[in-house]
Amino acid sequence: MSDLVSFSTALRERSRSAHSTSEHAGFMNDLMSGAGTREDYVALVVQHWFIYEALEEATDRMRRDPVASVFLSDKLTRLPALEADLAFLLGADWRDLVSPLPTTQAYVSRIRRVAATWPGGFVAHHYTRYLGDLSGGQFIGRLMQRRFGFDTNGIGFYLFGDIADPEAFKSVYREQLDAAPWDDDEKERVIAEVLVAYRFNTELFVDLARAKAAQTA
Repeated sequence: MSDLVSFSTALRERSRSAHSTSEHAGFMNDLMSGAGTREDYVALVVQHWFIYEALEEATDRMRRDPVASVFLSDKLTRLPALEADLAFLLGADWRDLVSPLPTTQAYVSRIRRVAATWPGGFVAHHYTRYLGDLSGGQFIGRLMQRRFGFDTNGIGFYLFGDIADPEAFKSVYREQLDAAPWDDDEKERVIAEVLVAYRFNTELFVDLARAKAAQTA
């Protein structure tokens, strides 16, 4: 990897196409354009809960790792907000009503397997989810708020009340990526795992569309 291009820049550039593909997947495109329903949004929140449960369990384990721990911040924690959103959207018994889709199950398994054996792979998933939440996720949250008449209940997942300046937070995170003690081979592995994470995200949207079609058939 060239010294003229920082690792964080290379990572962003080489995942740009995968990010765009995921953003414009049919289910998500419908949700963003107004063709999606409140039920579609709820279905997405449900799958997020399973993903972030696995990611934040892994985060707790990674606090002892000298490399991965640098990227961890309690300000990013999403699980309590997701659980509050689901209680608002589905009711107090929401845990009895939710189940993971096949892609979500595979995604969760990947996160757990990687986090158990490979700190760089964990960072790849951490980066993909949380920096995405602090970037395009902010726009999605505001859009869902307007579209479905939410105040803060229902979109708590997108609200990072402890991060006053998301851009500054992301800038520090990218500096930490550049400072990570990875050789070129490891950096390539991390980039490849980020692309895996984006693929799971895109396939999840396909799964959500398929599940919706099955319900309406």
